[in-house]
Amino acid sequence: MRLIADMDGERLDAFLARQGGLSRSAAQKLIEAGRVSRNGRPGKKNDRLTAGDAVDFTIPEPQAVDIRPTQMRLDIAYEDQDLLVINKPKGLVVHPAPGHSDDTLVNGLLYALGDGLSGINGELRPGIVHRIDKDTSGLLAVAKNDYAHAMLASQLKDHTMARTYDAVVCGVLKEDSGTVDAPIGRHPSDRKKMCVTQRNSRPAVTHWEVVRRYRGYTHIRCRLETGRTHQIRVHMAHIGHPILGDMVYGRKKPELGQDSQCLHASALTFRHPRDGRPVIVLAQLPDYFRQVLEKLEKMS
Repeated sequence: MRLIADMDGERLDAFLARQGGLSRSAAQKLIEAGRVSRNGRPGKKNDRLTAGDAVDFTIPEPQAVDIRPTQMRLDIAYEDQDLLVINKPKGLVVHPAPGHSDDTLVNGLLYALGDGLSGINGELRPGIVHRIDKDTSGLLAVAKNDYAHAMLASQLKDHTMARTYDAVVCGVLKEDSGTVDAPIGRHPSDRKKMCVTQRNSRPAVTHWEVVRRYRGYTHIRCRLETGRTHQIRVHMAHIGHPILGDMVYGRKKPELGQDSQCLHASALTFRHPRDGRPVIVLAQLPDYFRQVLEKLEKMS
């Protein structure tokens, strides 16, 4: 595949990530493997480009996945020849990890679609364009081919894929809306957690608005401008309003029967990778979320 540099001074790996729909690390791996050339010569990741430079790259064929297809019910909110959007239930792990080798969404997708998934993400995450936490419910985009995967990934990178979440947070927010603009990085002492920090962090922006206030809690709707790990959970805890049931970043005991975060990916908007038309996918609040709201209604 060939790309033409559109500005002077940009690093080769940054350009390839931006225009090729890849992560920065994936772009660097392609360069290090000798799969990227600049004007016909092998490229280096820190090469500075000149507008008009021709950048050629090839993505290797994905390796055969050693993941067992598992039959499971998939709630498909949208599907066409290039992609599908899954409404993931709370408690379902997205891709294989220690302790979850054959009961993940990827296992179910392999059973349902077989070879009909993209391979850009390699062995462990075929088709998965972005992820949501095990105990977060809601919408997740899945690519059926590498072209769709690259185009959707580029929308994630330039923030044109809009992801909206509903959440119930602890405490009553005074303002009707707001923005949390605070960088997120790995927690210095607990590597399983993220935190707001200036050290080894990446920019993170979450926009929120109040849907309804209850006694001691608030139903909010969040829109992600960036997509860092645990972003909404970290940001809301950072401003003193952790998500109800979040035992990692919030209060350490269950409340209202919730021992995992009350967080649901309720809307996904993007341009279709094939023709650019807008696609809007919505997911109703799941039973667990509605039950929480019913309890709050009775308390108010």
